[in-house]
Amino acid sequence: MSITRIGVIGAGTMGNGIAQVCAVGGLQVTMVDINDAAVQRGLKTIGDSLERLVRKDKLTAEAKAAVLARIQGVTSQDALAGCDLVIEAATENLELKLRILRQIEAIVGPQTLIATNTSSISITQLAAVLDKPGRFIGMHFFNPVPVMGLLELIRGLQTDDTTHATALEFAKVVGKSPVTARNSPGFVVNRILVPMINEAIFVLQEGLASAEDIDTGMRLGCNHPIGPLALSDLIGLDTLLAVMQVFYDGFNDPKYRPAPLLREMVAAGRLGRKTGRGFYSYA
Repeated sequence: MSITRIGVIGAGTMGNGIAQVCAVGGLQVTMVDINDAAVQRGLKTIGDSLERLVRKDKLTAEAKAAVLARIQGVTSQDALAGCDLVIEAATENLELKLRILRQIEAIVGPQTLIATNTSSISITQLAAVLDKPGRFIGMHFFNPVPVMGLLELIRGLQTDDTTHATALEFAKVVGKSPVTARNSPGFVVNRILVPMINEAIFVLQEGLASAEDIDTGMRLGCNHPIGPLALSDLIGLDTLLAVMQVFYDGFNDPKYRPAPLLREMVAAGRLGRKTGRGFYSYA
């Protein structure tokens, strides 16, 4: 199956990043959000991202204009009707995603592939609400999408081979290196990464070291490009807590218990970079 037109639901951090890499890959993109203000913010973010590439001589002004011309920002999901692939990139909330997936299937054609950008929710569970669950797959992009080279593909129990093969080809078109995982809480990368971050929060909570020293230790001792606490601020502590809770509920194993300090930080509204304060301040 050839994919030339992509639909992206959500113009936020992940949605606009996905829209950008698809358009850079030469695909026509329809990006949908609930109101025009959200759509315009997403389009501006894409424009700013491309402009930085122009200033670094990694993209020409003409190429930037061509990429932006391939992205249509809309507020109605009806515009997704002619898409070959629709990627849901809404907030990490099960009921919201289930509702959106039902809406997508009612609009698109029978051959359209449907994907979700979830980082932790069961692909099998999401696929079960569709009349044609074989065309559904998880596509876990990493933040920031235009920079990170990985695309994690997750097969639900129902995902058919054609859907998976098409997803592999799509990954190459948008310049990503795909890895495939079967459905399980957190899949592969987050199954390893998020508990590591949670453990770093336990270390901070117990007063073993400062946030700066914890991050310095992991950067210089393990060659990580960013420390776990700074990374948690980038991800968003609310998102991190939601993923840990999925692990805790899904595995019924106390080793996945969210750190009490993480819960307290979220309750205080200290969610990281997006609120200006997390384990570090971003004034």
